[in-house]
Amino acid sequence: MLPAYSKAHVDCVSRVLRNADRLPDAPVPSLILDSWRRSMQQHHLDPGSLQGPRILSEGVLRECRERSEMFLRIASEEVSRLHGRVRDADYCVLLTDAQGQTIDYRVESAIRSDCRRAGLYLGTCWSEGEEGTCGVAAVLTNGVPVTVHKRDHFRAAFIGLTCSAAPVYGPQGELLGVLDVSAVESPDDRRSQHLIHQMVTQSAREIENAFFMHSAEGHWLLRAHAAPGYVDSQPDYLFAWDNDGRLLALNPAARRYLQRLYGMIPQHVGEVFDLNALRKAADQAPCRLPGHGLHVRLSVPKRPASVAVQRPDSEQVDPRIAESLRLAVRVKDRNLPVLIHGETGAGKEVFARQLHESSARRDKPFVALNCAAIPESLIESELFGYVAGAFTGASGKGMRGLLQQADGGTLFLDEIGDMPLSLQTRLLRVLAEGEVAPLGAARRECVDIQVICASHRDLSALVAAGGFREDLYFRLSGARFELPPLRERSDRLALINRILDEETSRCGVRLGLAGAALECLLGYRWPGNVRQLRHVLRYACAVCGGDTIQLGDLPAELRGEAPVAAVEETADCPERQALLDALVRHRWKPGPAAAALGISRATLYRRVNQHGIEMPGKRRG
Repeated sequence: MLPAYSKAHVDCVSRVLRNADRLPDAPVPSLILDSWRRSMQQHHLDPGSLQGPRILSEGVLRECRERSEMFLRIASEEVSRLHGRVRDADYCVLLTDAQGQTIDYRVESAIRSDCRRAGLYLGTCWSEGEEGTCGVAAVLTNGVPVTVHKRDHFRAAFIGLTCSAAPVYGPQGELLGVLDVSAVESPDDRRSQHLIHQMVTQSAREIENAFFMHSAEGHWLLRAHAAPGYVDSQPDYLFAWDNDGRLLALNPAARRYLQRLYGMIPQHVGEVFDLNALRKAADQAPCRLPGHGLHVRLSVPKRPASVAVQRPDSEQVDPRIAESLRLAVRVKDRNLPVLIHGETGAGKEVFARQLHESSARRDKPFVALNCAAIPESLIESELFGYVAGAFTGASGKGMRGLLQQADGGTLFLDEIGDMPLSLQTRLLRVLAEGEVAPLGAARRECVDIQVICASHRDLSALVAAGGFREDLYFRLSGARFELPPLRERSDRLALINRILDEETSRCGVRLGLAGAALECLLGYRWPGNVRQLRHVLRYACAVCGGDTIQLGDLPAELRGEAPVAAVEETADCPERQALLDALVRHRWKPGPAAAALGISRATLYRRVNQHGIEMPGKRRG
């Protein structure tokens, strides 16, 4: 039996929705009313439910945070600053990704347990389809700052909360995430949240501008404001362009400004501003810009400090990767599934994200699942979801699967070769019929998804061995692309330079590479590929004591590795050899070997067994 307050909320929601068309003034804002309608009619949620939000597993949360690593790092300082301003009033601060999954969190220890019981915690998921009307979901749906106060929430579980949230947009207009300030207790009057609403909106703008400044490094940068005193400290508009004048990045206000003036976003800065007038103002005090009524400051591209490695403009990405991306972009919107093959760590997910962001689905979700990183017993529920009570231990309100979360967008299935055969059959049916049935559900739901799959394994060989369904293989491989391992790429130098720039920017300094260190990096075999390279450079940046990374700053296993040309190739497959190399270097210790390869210990053991490698002390009887 429902508690009295839950039953009263159900009666209120039902009455409002039933009479909304006849009432001149609804008792809730129109944005809330529209969300209530969707929650009831489209998402089929129960307004009386007292179940808390879905919480991501530790492994899935870690993957979400890794995908948003740059966003997290840039936002962290402002999230802490905002929390410092609201914590004395018993508010907590949440930062979610673009899917509404909480990836960062600030709360005082005194109210931590209360917030957790209310669902305000790291890893909680706040999409409208799962939780109904709430602060984060309202921002994800409407794209504007919003306050969802107490009984504005659709589900009774959250009617005690007040949540003010604002979107955080990237330089290309993409949604990066949502910043949310919430409290378990607050006055009933919604107007009491006006100041909190302003604070979270301003902090979201600060994060947007910080992300913009990071993204615009090395380009022409224009700050603009109607008042000269705010140009440097709080610019309203930010524009960035390259040496050819091509507009590369705009903050949301600048994007709206151009759309208001031109009805579109011009491609070239010369279509917007007088370049001669701008260049005269370069790095000078803020000046008034003729014809726009704005005060501006123009900053010329900043060249990094002198480093040992030269970065010639002529360096390009490896021709094989460039050609694969060029062809993939051409087929991206032709309703063709894409299959990417490459060794572990070779950049398959990066390639998939580039395809998604170049496609007509770029404004819809990009949802990724690593089939090798999740236990076999959980893959089915993660992929298909489940209804309440579908199995022992299931959430009391069910869970939307990744197939449903990716509706309208892209589903990336990494290491598809590790998917159990029983699930391959279910996935094939989804792809053939465009419908998905969660575990325990009596009816199917339509889904519209672009599928991109990836594997380090030879799927055709798996098909021949009976380990992968032939019909699924042909359905997934509408367009197949091969990513070369790092040791075979012709752009290793450019890649080292780019990743070094990214990693040094994390700590706010520029580091060079000594000749011996560069030679070692270029000659190493890189069994963990690009992922391992990034970890190595991150380590070197952390331990470097000067302004140049020396050979001694690199991990010991790199310094002891022979150059590529001096290593005799074996007849074994590349992955088996990479596993053996890592295990031998780390004296057959699984933990360090897995870390060097950029994989989990469980994945290491699984692949060791697949390749018939015998670990010392674990000989087969």
